[in-house]
Amino acid sequence: MLKVAGLKAGYGRTQVLFGIDLEVHAGEIVTIIGANGAGKTSTLRSISGLTQIYSGEIEFKGRQIRGLPPEEVAWLGLAHCPEGRQILQRLTVEENLLAGYISGRGRSFDEIRTQVYDMFPILKERRHSLASRMSGGQQQMLAIGRSLMATPELLMLDEPSLGLAPKIINQIFEIIITLSKSGISLIVVEQNATVALEIADYAYVIDAGRCSVEGGAHNVLNDPDLKAAYLGA
Repeated sequence: MLKVAGLKAGYGRTQVLFGIDLEVHAGEIVTIIGANGAGKTSTLRSISGLTQIYSGEIEFKGRQIRGLPPEEVAWLGLAHCPEGRQILQRLTVEENLLAGYISGRGRSFDEIRTQVYDMFPILKERRHSLASRMSGGQQQMLAIGRSLMATPELLMLDEPSLGLAPKIINQIFEIIITLSKSGISLIVVEQNATVALEIADYAYVIDAGRCSVEGGAHNVLNDPDLKAAYLGA
């Protein structure tokens, strides 16, 4: 579904990615782990068209998307739920969902909104509340829900558990598993590497802007050197 090859990218003259290679197959959960500042977020931003690409290829469903504007990438079915949620604080829950909706992808706003409310009942309960009045966990659910309004075939989640209580983190990862079972492919960048590896099919370790290690998530989880470096073991 997604193939990234030799991706070099950055921000202006500041290069942060030095040759990223990764693939996502249909129905997979792929996790990206690594130290802070390794280039995980920049990898997702590059796929979404939010960085300057110096060289390399990005193919989505067999189509070259390198250089496309972010809105066209989203329209093709590749959604990005950014780090820090970045919801529209002064809008209501329902207005945030409307802002995320992309018409022309075969499903109505009402149909997808109903699906989001079924998945996140608290959003339906608070649909007329300002996003700024919601808890951190509720805001993260809203951020994911807003991403789903674009009817994605591939959803990229950047640090979905950041700053959340353990109980809410468990709910978020249960939702990720549910999304995968529904047929959505996922890339998950996650600080809680152990939990991410437990639910993922495949994993990439990014170090200093390069993919240093890749393999089945179970194998990566049980690699003693990676445990010492990234999992706190």
